[in-house]
Amino acid sequence: MRFAVAEQDATLAEATADVLAKQAGTEEIRAGWPGGVTERVDTVWRTLADVGVTAALVPEGDGGLGLDANTLPPLMEVLGHHGLPVPAAETVAVGAPLLAAAGSTHLADVLGGTALLTASFTEGAPVPFATRADLLVLRSGDRLLLYSRDEVSVEPLDSVDGSRALGRVTVSHGRGQPLAEDPDTVASHWRRGVLATAGLLVGIASRMVETTVGYVRERQQFGVPVGSFQAVKHALADAELAVRFARPAVLAAGWAEANGAREAAPRTSMAKALASEAARRAAGTALQCHGAIGYTTEYDLHLHAKRAWALAADWGGPTEHRALIARWLGLTATQSPAVTAATTAEGAAT
Repeated sequence: MRFAVAEQDATLAEATADVLAKQAGTEEIRAGWPGGVTERVDTVWRTLADVGVTAALVPEGDGGLGLDANTLPPLMEVLGHHGLPVPAAETVAVGAPLLAAAGSTHLADVLGGTALLTASFTEGAPVPFATRADLLVLRSGDRLLLYSRDEVSVEPLDSVDGSRALGRVTVSHGRGQPLAEDPDTVASHWRRGVLATAGLLVGIASRMVETTVGYVRERQQFGVPVGSFQAVKHALADAELAVRFARPAVLAAGWAEANGAREAAPRTSMAKALASEAARRAAGTALQCHGAIGYTTEYDLHLHAKRAWALAADWGGPTEHRALIARWLGLTATQSPAVTAATTAEGAAT
């Protein structure tokens, strides 16, 4: 059996990479932070929508590309690598397919990139991109509901990653449009969000490793490149190895989700746990190898490291996903207080 990314999935990822390489530099990434000109980000997002990114998982009959979850790992890795601050996982993997299935009149605006859509599956939790979104998919009990911006109030919140535009959302009026009421449907879309976030983390991690390798080749100490030191080589090798272990796990989870495999849930949880830990390791190694310059906000590394820390905890951190795998395997009946405390601590980092 040959395990490889399908041509149609690779083509979309390559087209996305081409757009981002030309239009999404450091200025666009910083534009998503407080005080930045977010219109610069929105312009790139609309271009990506024209390429078909927002419509990837939407059926062709609804104006989409008709692809499946196999497209998420390569596509999200590219988006994570370039770092454009947009709700990619929330829109592409979750929101747009839900709107299509519900026949929402807002779908065309989302697919065109003119309406920013975000999503959250945890009631009462901070919602990423809430302060910028025009449309919000929120969970209420066993249901997913769609709200427009004028139906909710948003309290801006600080985040380790300022480009997440994090906010606490309160429904001020309106009942919201039902998008999903079946628990299995809600669970499957949550896993898509998990899978997409894992793909983003692999991209972010690979970007930090590449950046650091380039830096230690040029940075000199005692008359030789820093990268020639054995300790630096070993640290970067460990970080690269973590990325290489995570990438196939994410691809395998995409296949499992696309094919409705019985083990889709644990595979997706494993992908998120490995990708989260790879990104955390890459961030820590990158900071250590860069030295003091890596900690300055003017240096680009912090843009990716902070996003890695936030996304590693979002859509369930490694502790939570390992607990889910354990329960699926029948190794534990209930989540222990220690696991609950650790999961809460991870979530606080977003």
